[in-house]
Amino acid sequence: MIRSFRIARSFAFALVVLAAGAADAQLRVEITGVGSNQFPIAVANFQRDGQVPQEVDAIIRANLQRSGLFRLIDTGGAALPENAAVAHGEWKARGADALVVGSIARLADGRFDIRFRLYDTVKQVQLDGLSYVSTANDLRLNAHRISDRIYEKLTGDKGVFATRIAYVVQLGRNQYELHVADADGGNAQPALRSREPIISPAWSFDGARLAYVSFESQKPVVYVHTLATGERRAVANFRGSNSAPAWSPDGRTLAVVLTRDGISQIYSIGVDGNNLRRLTNSGAIDTEPVFSPDGRHIYFTSDRGGGPQIYRMSPTGADVQRVTFNGDYNVSPRVSPDGRQIAYVGRRDGRFQVHVMELATGQELAVTDTVMDESPSFAPNGRLLLYATEVNGRGILASASTDGRVRTRLSGPSGDVREPTWGPFTK
Repeated sequence: MIRSFRIARSFAFALVVLAAGAADAQLRVEITGVGSNQFPIAVANFQRDGQVPQEVDAIIRANLQRSGLFRLIDTGGAALPENAAVAHGEWKARGADALVVGSIARLADGRFDIRFRLYDTVKQVQLDGLSYVSTANDLRLNAHRISDRIYEKLTGDKGVFATRIAYVVQLGRNQYELHVADADGGNAQPALRSREPIISPAWSFDGARLAYVSFESQKPVVYVHTLATGERRAVANFRGSNSAPAWSPDGRTLAVVLTRDGISQIYSIGVDGNNLRRLTNSGAIDTEPVFSPDGRHIYFTSDRGGGPQIYRMSPTGADVQRVTFNGDYNVSPRVSPDGRQIAYVGRRDGRFQVHVMELATGQELAVTDTVMDESPSFAPNGRLLLYATEVNGRGILASASTDGRVRTRLSGPSGDVREPTWGPFTK
């Protein structure tokens, strides 16, 4: 029988007793692996005019370092404003191929003017520069946006520092919280608190809503939660288990797993709770559905072949095809934003690790170095994966690049952290 990472884990999760307060729920980042070719960059201290509640330059440095693609060059602690004359040769001699300078000034209305410039010290040209007028509450967000611009200018890929993640943390006995946080784990805010387990959060493709499973009524029920207003709606509350919600790209439909007719099968249902339709009709356990970004397929886990493997079908339930063939245990599929790869948890030699497979070739790569991995989720640029794992018996979050070269861990000082999902790009 399939080991259902979300349902089975929720009951084990409920037994963990770790006393902690909400103030301790912020995650900290530990870099455990870096890229083989790091780009050398210097981020000088931003010149400050007036008291600034957030260290924007420090956030930028932390973001670039956490990506594993950049090697930070020591700047000596000097502050360089965005309009400073740059001695390109001097910075190149220090080993920096790129330089970031900036300034932050407090305005009369209490907001802040943030300015930055990015230089290529090898070609001795300015690559980027912009200013943001920011409230105090948005300083961190704008630091992430600047980081994204730097990342994109230097790598050619869109940055994900300004995106959000969601995850579940248990802070004590019968104390569960669904958190929404910045991609680095900072600025965590509880979207839901409950005395019963919360599992399987899933972002809508527009980033405005989360679907999840809550046990608050003493059984698993699927909810849709609008983050801006806090409005919640029970969408699937049928007899038996209601679990594993997955959004369609248009945001109108969820794929869910129900046991209302006996064994776990996949259904579609409108986000208003109407138009229930059964998609799978097998004698096996069909679970963990997820839509492809183009909406043409639903990938899911099934043991219809004897052991848990990943399959796909059309959104109507037709044309079922097996996708994974390596190993005897592959579960929890997720599709990359470009639709070319899937990530999943595969068991190899007793280790549960995140794998990435190229759909066109079937080539598989284990990208994690941990052994009890769960719930992989692609970053919206497709370059990183967020997942849950265990270290010393405790649940933490971790990330890995899709080539396995860059790895980080996100953990708090206390609490058991599970069920991560990475949100989309938003406007």
